[in-house]
Amino acid sequence: MSDRSSRAGAAAEEPVVLVIDDDPSLREALSSLFRSVGLRVEVFASAPELLRKKLPEAASCLVLDIRLPKRSGLEFQTELANANIQIPIIFITAHGDIPMSVKAMKAGAVDFLTKPFRDQDLLDAVALALERDRKRREEERGVAELRSLFEGLTPREREVMSLVTTGLMNKQIAGDLGVSEITIKLHRGHVMRKMRAKSLADLVRMAEVLGIRRGERMPG
Repeated sequence: MSDRSSRAGAAAEEPVVLVIDDDPSLREALSSLFRSVGLRVEVFASAPELLRKKLPEAASCLVLDIRLPKRSGLEFQTELANANIQIPIIFITAHGDIPMSVKAMKAGAVDFLTKPFRDQDLLDAVALALERDRKRREEERGVAELRSLFEGLTPREREVMSLVTTGLMNKQIAGDLGVSEITIKLHRGHVMRKMRAKSLADLVRMAEVLGIRRGERMPG
């Protein structure tokens, strides 16, 4: 890999702070603040401007003004949720009130800061939001990997896994499926190896993550 592509890959993994505010001076001030602590930052004057751009694949968060042209920050929060775009949001406003902040926080906002706010308060909120998004992305990658391993099982192996993880003994599973107990033992061994499970408890956890129910051949 070339130095250029290595740098591009590293940059793509760096956390990103997205800012939406219609005040150019505030956008510049926030951009300078985040860059001063080594964070990547992208600024936008409106919500549609952000939506026209591909969202970062690295951990990210959104610093969002509550009052925006055409649609409010709260409306945009709802729009993102409806589109299943899970990005942590930190609201900033000069005109906030308690009902507004309660609504934002109930909808999942990380923080609701009233201008003028301390730089450190915003930086702390951003750090929390980026860590939350990083963990979410890690969990999603883990689920995707488990799903890929599960889909690599044969239909019978999936069936055996769904029964094994309910606590049934090999003999009971053999009776349910109308095969010999030794056949179930073989399938069970294949399932453990293919799913990279270290123990039955490990396999049960995987089934729970995938949403597998008794007798199902595919995750729920």
